[in-house]
Amino acid sequence: MTRLRTQVLAFTFTRVVLNTMYRMTYPFLPAFSRGLGVDLQLVSLAVTARSALGASGPFLAFIADHRGRKTGMITGLALFSLGAAIVALWPTFPGFLLTLILTMVGKYVFDPSMQAYLGDRVPYQRRGLILAVTELGWSLSFILGIPLAGFLIARQGWLSPFPLLALLGLLTLGGLYWILPKDPAPSENHASTWRNIQSVLSYKPVLVSLAMSSLVIAANEVVNLVFGVWMEDAFGLKIAALGAASAVIGLSELGGEALSARLTDRLGKTRAVGAGIISNSLAALILPILGYSLPGAMIGLFLFYITFEYTVVSAIPLMTEFVPQARATLMATSVAGASLGRAFGALIATPLYSISIMGSALAALLLNLLGLLALIHLRRMLLAQRREF
Repeated sequence: MTRLRTQVLAFTFTRVVLNTMYRMTYPFLPAFSRGLGVDLQLVSLAVTARSALGASGPFLAFIADHRGRKTGMITGLALFSLGAAIVALWPTFPGFLLTLILTMVGKYVFDPSMQAYLGDRVPYQRRGLILAVTELGWSLSFILGIPLAGFLIARQGWLSPFPLLALLGLLTLGGLYWILPKDPAPSENHASTWRNIQSVLSYKPVLVSLAMSSLVIAANEVVNLVFGVWMEDAFGLKIAALGAASAVIGLSELGGEALSARLTDRLGKTRAVGAGIISNSLAALILPILGYSLPGAMIGLFLFYITFEYTVVSAIPLMTEFVPQARATLMATSVAGASLGRAFGALIATPLYSISIMGSALAALLLNLLGLLALIHLRRMLLAQRREF
């Protein structure tokens, strides 16, 4: 148990590093655009290309399902470290694009490998708690990592976070290589990558859960992509104040992860996810109502993000149990579905916001309700199979 606790803490810190790289592109996109000397739209397209990589997740998962979970995690961190170093050595737009792509590929290899590793070792009844702890790496990246990146950019320029992230990637690689047990020898009886993908996608509850999570994540992205613009347009917030707003979001995500750690195993995974979707729908509905004042808008965003984070984190242990023999492929497929949901949400976010923040909130509400219908169908399917989730 002590060994597992140490590993979970190491995984959480590693995910702070990975997620800081992923998330800092959003608030500092204008700084990167100016530093590279290219149009903001071009840098935005680079971020969109990064998101599209999510569809490749199931094919990348073969490393963890075939060669072992530790090998998958170490490979992911090596790719991440190489990617973060590229733009530091080659500070051009092509270098920046390669950095975005390689660091994202590294994250897409590491995360499913880590989740599969814990799925192999932690009983399903306790898995919600353990996976929720590793998800703290998401919120802590916003609370700790993004302010540190902003501090470095403000004092040393747009390039300064990348060498530090590359170094931290190498340090976490070395640490995990040391504390994780060796992978078992590869078996000749392992299914092929394509067969693993087929086994995942031929199981109907997986398809329904992918639809559910994609809809919920699209609902979040509709607001997530425009909240900074809304804060600036409605209340004239500048960079320092937007940083404070980001801190509120980070704290709300931390709260959502803590709630999931406490409640998901107790309520049961499907009930916990359902409660989260309903709560997030209500938060979306009241966001424009509270948003007539700055304090109200901050409260509305807090409620919206805490309920979303609770929902997503509660859904992760549910997914890990569907196809245990191809667990890494399954989790990578979940990442692919999430990426498609984000891409769809990003596609419609700006046109909806051009109507008003009310348009964004109503779209989030509608997408959440469709996700809830998918969850209800999923629960019926699992009960019909006499499987309790």
